[in-house]
Amino acid sequence: MKTVDRGIGFIGAGQMAGALASGFVAARLVEPNRIWASDPNEAARGRFATAVPGAQVTADNREVAAAVNCFFLAVKPQQLAVVLEDLKPVTRAGHLVISICAGVPLARIAAALAEGVRLVRVMPNTPCLVGQSASGYCLGAGTTAADQQLVDRLLSAVGRAMLLPESLLDAVTGLAGSGPAFVYLIIEALSDGGVLMGLPRDVATALAVQTVRGSAEMVRQTGDHPAALKDRVTSPGGTTITGLKALEEGGARAAVIAAVQAATRRSIELGEQFRKG
Repeated sequence: MKTVDRGIGFIGAGQMAGALASGFVAARLVEPNRIWASDPNEAARGRFATAVPGAQVTADNREVAAAVNCFFLAVKPQQLAVVLEDLKPVTRAGHLVISICAGVPLARIAAALAEGVRLVRVMPNTPCLVGQSASGYCLGAGTTAADQQLVDRLLSAVGRAMLLPESLLDAVTGLAGSGPAFVYLIIEALSDGGVLMGLPRDVATALAVQTVRGSAEMVRQTGDHPAALKDRVTSPGGTTITGLKALEEGGARAAVIAAVQAATRRSIELGEQFRKG
């Protein structure tokens, strides 16, 4: 992994950056003292340093880019244009730049940085904090097989990664990027239902969490379609079919589909705002 011999950098030291860096260190892909992160916010730098003891933190983006051959763009899309303008003088051919900025296409980043910079666009999600991220990524022009191998190893250290065409990255954002919040809402609703029917809150939440976790693991391990697994739980005239009827009458399926669609469209809008900026 020669690309990371000089370390890995993060432009932006927020929660996602800290989670990724922690995962890389835990997987022994890079030593803590070879992790660099920049952020103008002192509190963010402090949180990153706490999450990754031994990491180098600074307020200067250029210091990070000068120190490493590989760095992540981990800022909000609305901040990216200013950050790229700051970085352009210190980026160079040979840099591998990995963007986790929602909605921003590789072509726009390439146009704002030095010629010859190799680019990868990634959409991870927050379960990388517990090593269970679902990530989609695409490769920019000029990237090598070694770059793909590196990115796959980095992302696989914190969950599961899938190489996809860039045209699908906004949909990945809508499903996997925003999806944890949708699942948390479902867990909360299951817990609320349990409380409504008399369960103590801690018991209801624990049962809801384990039910979602176990159900997801059933899908993963069996490889069966969720509908087939659903049918195995559903007996004629039983409790489950009665509950499913209530969900369908409440529009639960359509609401979840619409949520993914809305989040995907917002990702596209963020990219459009960056282009106009």
